[in-house]
Amino acid sequence: MVNNKRSVVQHEELIKTLHNRFENNMHRHPGLEWSSVRVKLEASPEKMQMIHEMERTGGEPDVLEHKEAENEYIFYDCSQESPIGRRSICYDREALESRKKNKPKDNVVDMAMTMGIELLTEEQYRKLQAVEKVDQKTSSWIHTPASIRELGGALFCDRRYGTVFVYHNSAESYYAARGFRGLLRV
Repeated sequence: MVNNKRSVVQHEELIKTLHNRFENNMHRHPGLEWSSVRVKLEASPEKMQMIHEMERTGGEPDVLEHKEAENEYIFYDCSQESPIGRRSICYDREALESRKKNKPKDNVVDMAMTMGIELLTEEQYRKLQAVEKVDQKTSSWIHTPASIRELGGALFCDRRYGTVFVYHNSAESYYAARGFRGLLRV
């Protein structure tokens, strides 16, 4: 019973956090109403758990897109810097397993899958950057095309000098200031 009460309290706290963020950042979703978003969230406890994971790891999720035809709201990680709970990780399991020493704690692809979110593509990352200036001190891994990954590379992005840059690195690399951003369709 205690866990159930705690669950209800956590749920209400998350709804309140999301509501406040939504209302304080209307430039991210002009013309949308919180009541419609809340109805979609309340109808999907599984998606709420995924949103909770985005929040818990520092992503500060908020609605950035609404696909009216599908009645779908798309939450992006909108934190100013790459989510702190998702940094210091290499790109994927293959990269993690190839490291002989100083292995990171996890990898981007598995972590996103476990959380139930999609890793941002370059196009989605640029869409986020068009609305919010993020990653001005950090960087974020993005979905890497198979042709690049097969050669050992992976892509990441950041914003410097007023410009969004896309870079490459070996997939095995990891840095304290590099994490990843994701999105969730609700």
